[in-house]
Formats: sequence, C-alpha cells, structure tokens
Amino acid sequence: MAQQSTQAKRLLSHTIAEWACSLKYDDLSPEAIQATKLFWFDSIGCALGGSQQEDAKILLEHYRAMGGPARGSKATAFVSGFKTNPVDAAFLNGHMIRAMDYNDIYWKADPCHPSDLIAAPLALCESEGLSGKDLILATIIAYEVEMRLCEIGRPGVREYGWHHATLSAFAAPVAAGRVLNLTPEQMVSAIGISAARTFCPGAVTAGKLTNMKNTVDPWAGRMGAESALLAREGFSGPEHIIDGKEGLFAVFGHAQYKGQPASFDGEGLVKDLPSSPNSHYRILDCGMKSFPIEALSHSPLTAMMKTVKEHNIKADDVKEIKVEVIARAADILGDPHKYRPDSKETADHSLPYCMAVGLVEGMVTPLQFREERVRDQSLIPIMDKVKVVANQEFESLFPKFQPSRVTITTNDGKSYSTRVDVPKGDPRDAMTEDEIAVKFNALGGDVIGKDQCKKLQKFIMNLETAEELDELLELTIAS
Repeated sequence: MAQQSTQAKRLLSHTIAEWACSLKYDDLSPEAIQATKLFWFDSIGCALGGSQQEDAKILLEHYRAMGGPARGSKATAFVSGFKTNPVDAAFLNGHMIRAMDYNDIYWKADPCHPSDLIAAPLALCESEGLSGKDLILATIIAYEVEMRLCEIGRPGVREYGWHHATLSAFAAPVAAGRVLNLTPEQMVSAIGISAARTFCPGAVTAGKLTNMKNTVDPWAGRMGAESALLAREGFSGPEHIIDGKEGLFAVFGHAQYKGQPASFDGEGLVKDLPSSPNSHYRILDCGMKSFPIEALSHSPLTAMMKTVKEHNIKADDVKEIKVEVIARAADILGDPHKYRPDSKETADHSLPYCMAVGLVEGMVTPLQFREERVRDQSLIPIMDKVKVVANQEFESLFPKFQPSRVTITTNDGKSYSTRVDVPKGDPRDAMTEDEIAVKFNALGGDVIGKDQCKKLQKFIMNLETAEELDELLELTIAS
C-alpha cells in the first residue's frame, strides 16, 4: 500500500492538488491581488453586456424552464437575479462573461480565457457564504493552472483540432475545489471527474461558428463546480487523468504534427508553483481585450486603425487591405466562411468583417456586431478587399509577440503600412482601471444604470474587504 501511495504522488494531479489545497490568501502577492480585482472588474462588465446577447437569453429561459428555484438555490445569475443551484449559476454567469468574446486572453501553445472559469468559484462562494478573500484566492488559482496548461503543449492541442476547453476542464475543478476546501485526495478526484468528460473538438471555432463557440469553455467551468461538489461527497475520479495510463498526455501522444509526435512539458506544468508574496503569479501575465473580437485580430485591427487615422484614409479610397499575420491567425480568421459572416459568432472571428466595419465606421465596439449590421450586404465589397496572408517571418516571434502588418493600397496607387506587435490590453500595454471603467460603463450602463456601475466598481476594487458576496451579486441585478 505504501508503495502505491508513493507512486501516486508522482502523478501531476497530486502535485497540483497539494499545491492548491495548501495555498492561502496570505501567500498571495499584492500585485496578484490587485490584478485579480481588475480582472473581476473587466469580467463582470463583459457579463453585463453578455446578458443582452440572444444566446444568454436562451440559456436563462432554458434553465428557468428546467426547474427554477428549488432546494439548493443559493446562487444568483447576473442581471436577472434568477436564483438557482451553484452549478447552473456558474454556467449561466460564465457564459455571460464569455458571450461577447470580450473577456481576457492568454495565448501561448494554446489560447485560453481564464475568466471563463471564475464564475464557478463565485457561485460556490455565494452559496457557501464565503468572503471576497476566498474568491480572490480561487480566482488566482484558476488563472495559474489554466495558463500553465496552455503553455505546455508541444505544440498545443489546437494544432491537432481540439479546443482549449479540453484544458480548461483540468483547471476549473481546482479553483472550485479550493473554495470548498477539499482535501488533496478529493481535489485529485475532482480533476479526474471534470476532465474525464469534457474533451472538446475544435469544430466549435472552425469554419461557420455557432452559439457553442462561447459556450464550451463556460461549460468546463460548470463541470469544475459540479465535479468539486461531487468529490466533496466522496465521488471518485481517475488520478491518472493528466500523465497516467490513457490520460491527456498519452491520448495526444498517439498524434503526429509535422512528422513529430505530440508531447507535453509535464515538469513545466508544476515547476515553481507560486507559494509566497514574493512569487510570480501567472495572472500578471494575462491580457485583456480592448476590442470585442478574437484575440489574434487585435494587432491587425490596431495597425489598420492607426494607418487610417494617420493618413485620413476613407473607405471609398481603398483598393486593397493586405493583412499579414501568423499562420494560425490566417487559418482561424481568414477562411472562406469569414468573408460572408451571418452571425455575431462568425463576425467577431472574421478579420475581413472586423477590418471592413472598422474602416467604414471608425470603431469596433459591440454595436458593430448587432445582427442587422453583420448581415448588412454593403460591407461585402469592402470585405473582399481584405487579403489575409500568413507571414512565416512572424511565426518565430509568436507567442512572445503577436506581430501583424497591415498595408493599405489606395485607388491612386499609394501604399501605407503599419506593424503592431503588442496590442492594447497586453500586460506590456495594460489597461488601467480607468480604461476598464470606460469599457465597463459602455457594456453595463444601459443594463443596470451608471450609478449602479459605479457602486459595482467600488465593491469589486475593495473585494478583499467583503465578508460575503451577496451585495456583489445584488449590484449586478437590473432594477
């Protein structure tokens, strides 16, 4: 028995569980705590705007019809105030954060949006009567594990046709489990329960996009909450789900990419896990979005807007817009479906659409993704002027940089070129609290009112002082 226990300890799920269960609020750095509050400020703003999206409304009505308030209804859905169990609340709120594709972004071997997962610890903190400090700790854990998972692929799982929600399923139960104060053994089971049934194919972000694009990752967050609750009751899950027999590493190990087998840096996943106020926490490396569009669109859109403004270029002046990006950006954002978007989900992942509407209207905000605008046929001739090409020179610079070069050729034969390597919102050009407030008020002002937006900002930016989180949820409810 002792030999089996020693062997089990070598599994990565045990290392992660032991770290997460032992980490305390006092171990966090002041910088990480401040970043957490800013990411919650940004995320709830995104959720307020996301609540107005059609898919969010469909989900809310669905869950209301599925049962409504019942035993265990101690968690609150944003905006509507719908009371439900913490698992469903985690999903509804996580989806609202994600619905506009406007929330945070981290992209290394794989991309991720860590804030997709933090609605689960919030719902559990509310239902368990826990504090702002508990939420901050769980949030930092969510970011740490999620972001590390997106660093360790050689290459990432996306290159094999899998969505990053596959990885989120391993991170979500760790954050949720920390809220529930699971033992390391229970935490290991929570990871196994969640990850065992949440592998997600990349079809959700390939070609023509649907409501599932913004749903699969919040669903991983939902599974994290449910898996942690099940583990607390004694339900077991496979401890070898990451690096053991037929776990994540083994399954992808059968795949080939450019003649080489897939691999993962398991040591990198758990190396130097932060454990003191002097440690570096991954949350400090995550970026925010200054545009409500796919992450790799930010650099080229920024480059185009700079060029247009500097040279006073009008849409009627343009003959061609050449957009040079890394290969995966060209693949995701410039395939044939992206030249004829017929939904918000496809439009915000379409470089031709984003460049065209930005050129015509001088801005790219949530207003540019309303259905009537997306389906406006007048943008088609301009979209067809956008040529998206992969630049091999840029490949070696990614993911440290997100290089893009946009060259606008006008009808009189002149060309204007601008290159951008670091988009606004990247930690190297981070959004300030004031800049996030502008975004927050634009998204939430018409939903809950400007005064309530200010009260929410104050609460979030003093989150560590909150003894419980009922007021936070109440402030998100539209009157």
